Amino acid sequence: MTHSNFEPIFIGPDGSDTEVTAKTAGSKAAMLWRMGRLGLAVPPAFVMPSSLCAPVNSGADSALDALDQGLRNGIAYLEKVTGRRFGDGRQPLLVSVRSGAERSMPGMLQTILDVGLNHEMVHGLIRLTGNPRLAWDSFRRFVQNYSEVVGETPLPELDQRLSDMMRDEGTASEAELDCEALERLTRDFRDLAAQALGAPIPEDPMKQLAAAARAVYRSWESPKAREYRRLNGLESLQGTAVTVQAMVFGNAGGQSGAGVAFSRNPATGANGLYVDFLFDAQGEDVVSGRRTPGDATLLKACLPAIAEELAIAADKLEKEFRDVQDIEFTVEEGKLYFLQTRPAKRTPLAAVRFAVAFVHEGLIDQSTAVARLAEIDLDHLGKLRFGDSATAVATAISASPGVASGRVAFESARVKVLAAQGEPVILVRPEVSTDDIAGFALAAGILTAIGGRTAHAAVVARQMGKTCLVGCRVLWVDAALREARLAGKVIVEGDWISLDGATGEIFLGRREIISERPAAELTEIAKWQPQLL
Repeated sequence: MTHSNFEPIFIGPDGSDTEVTAKTAGSKAAMLWRMGRLGLAVPPAFVMPSSLCAPVNSGADSALDALDQGLRNGIAYLEKVTGRRFGDGRQPLLVSVRSGAERSMPGMLQTILDVGLNHEMVHGLIRLTGNPRLAWDSFRRFVQNYSEVVGETPLPELDQRLSDMMRDEGTASEAELDCEALERLTRDFRDLAAQALGAPIPEDPMKQLAAAARAVYRSWESPKAREYRRLNGLESLQGTAVTVQAMVFGNAGGQSGAGVAFSRNPATGANGLYVDFLFDAQGEDVVSGRRTPGDATLLKACLPAIAEELAIAADKLEKEFRDVQDIEFTVEEGKLYFLQTRPAKRTPLAAVRFAVAFVHEGLIDQSTAVARLAEIDLDHLGKLRFGDSATAVATAISASPGVASGRVAFESARVKVLAAQGEPVILVRPEVSTDDIAGFALAAGILTAIGGRTAHAAVVARQMGKTCLVGCRVLWVDAALREARLAGKVIVEGDWISLDGATGEIFLGRREIISERPAAELTEIAKWQPQLL
């Protein structure tokens, strides 16, 4: 099967019989195709290629026509393989619209879930699933997601309305809201979104899809995406592809959820599955950093069969790609689906340990291991620890190891100001967000009140080698006032705090930092290199 530059590429049953490449379809779609070939459960999808990104963003009529036709052809394919129909009131097909560049850019580009929902389709989803809570929860998510991504209009009033609803209903989290409350909430969301956007969200599913695809292409030019490419030497990439995939629902109840798994610990290099998982949630809840997930122990305790299946799949993927994998997955009513795999972003220390371990296990040779470490300064590699003693005032979840001591800043712009004065800075935020990438690059460490270890922003911080603690339950941040409360103690901008990425402990004041080198691994690598000259 061949494809022109602008035609959709199909992934799933009766999909492409030639290799789907990252250059054409983006790394995400290429990995979906390969996971399917390995026998893993991958929801069917089609891809609008990255070659369309620049011409669509420039507004070229021929490109926009090709995109619209490709979306129609792709939807026809998904209808065929799922037995559902896009815009049908009884057997509705809903889709996610995802980005995918040739090289992974975690959290820098946009995703829109639950596309295809409207007033009629939400009742069709109820008829199809028998689960009104799932339908209304998905609809209110779609309204907010569409407004923020397509409308490019952040709507804090939606978050405020959600908080008001939880208060009125006496619930501790949105997961505890019943279907009747979610229905009222969705109606409020639609009204608020229409007011902010100047028009209601389109009822026509194809218009929703076209707008979502254009928004994903457009996100390639966002400031944070441009900054990420600059920092990582990716400025030669031609653009993002757009993957349209049949929805699977992690928010379908207690036997459902969404998660991210690393085949080994990307922070320390330890061999063992590293998982963040949220029950009754969609994937964006995990990777956005807006909620604090559970770990592999929780997943194994509650869904042991899924935990075992995930571990087997992670091992299979690691052996197939001969590298540590970062895997996004969804569980829908007890069935495991794989949505993405990619080489894991890792700390320099973990990279060294992975390289040595993979040589020992026969997965890679010494030459490959040395090549993977080419950009790491081995002469200055070390495990940082505090050299003095102190009493922690709080603890959080470690997303990236090491230690950091610095002055507090509550916004990325202020990190730049304080860093220019020549002292280390700790970025303290309510939640970890990839919008803060410019601050990550200059900060010595990051601390957040909520979020998980596998949120996109935590992944980026880890890749940069920044100490990162997330999900501190006794931290409350008011960025507007430039102050925070940590375990009841007031912290203002410029105060010193210290973070221990090994223990998750947080300290007030400045601490001495000592570096310890991973001697055993470095000694072994030094023995390889003369043989490779």
